[in-house]
Amino acid sequence: MPNPLKKLRLEGFNNLTKSLSFNIYDVCYADSDEQREAYIEYIDEAYNAERLTAILTDVTEIIGANILNIAHQDYEPQGASVTMLISEEPIAAEALSNNATPGPLPEAVVAHLDKSHITVHTYPETNPQTGISTFRADIDVSTCGRISPLRALNYLIHSFESDVVTMDYRVRGFTRDVRGKKHFIDHNISSIQNYLSSDTKRKFQMMDVNVYQENMFHTKMVLKHFRVDDYLFCIKAKDLSDREYKRIHKLLRRELSEIFYGRNLGRELEFMDP
Repeated sequence: MPNPLKKLRLEGFNNLTKSLSFNIYDVCYADSDEQREAYIEYIDEAYNAERLTAILTDVTEIIGANILNIAHQDYEPQGASVTMLISEEPIAAEALSNNATPGPLPEAVVAHLDKSHITVHTYPETNPQTGISTFRADIDVSTCGRISPLRALNYLIHSFESDVVTMDYRVRGFTRDVRGKKHFIDHNISSIQNYLSSDTKRKFQMMDVNVYQENMFHTKMVLKHFRVDDYLFCIKAKDLSDREYKRIHKLLRRELSEIFYGRNLGRELEFMDP
């Protein structure tokens, strides 16, 4: 791991913008109209605007912010959104670290952030042709200042049931030191994975696509272990015929692979493991 950068003496405010885009996907098999309706109802209840607001409130505490304004909405027929405007607590900022280590878990929330925003939008959807249903949550944490939103990543992953996760982290702009030199990043980072807890690393297979010279970092991950029972809604694998079990197994593996690789897979890649 690289040595941390020396503390910078800045001319004015640190106006680097650090943005984390975090997308989680939950996949299930719901065969009938009744099962699909029940799945959407479950998702809308588990991740309604009130629950999402509570999660984002914890995020602001983790990265040390004051909440200025909250807008939240549940939608018909499904989905929810929350947007928070946040401001800096200068004293807390000095006590927090940008080192590439995992942030706190849900039971260990601490506090800081800078003036910017946090948003979350949910997208439950079903496919009556295949029986596959998916739930996607898009979360964006954008900070302006010294603290990186990556400190909240560990908490966010533990707050959602995730089969596939994609993460993008980008540092934009520059800040100046007292000699007038521009600094386009103020912390060492080689991979988003450095900010993940050991239990997450054991649970997921991960892949990086990073553009270091542009301060752009991308990590995607998919669960290592696959059990059909974990993806069935209102039914059990033991109640399926062998033929039906194999069909559903194939559908689910294909869905996870296509989400992970971000493209429709040809028949020759049908059984490709993530």
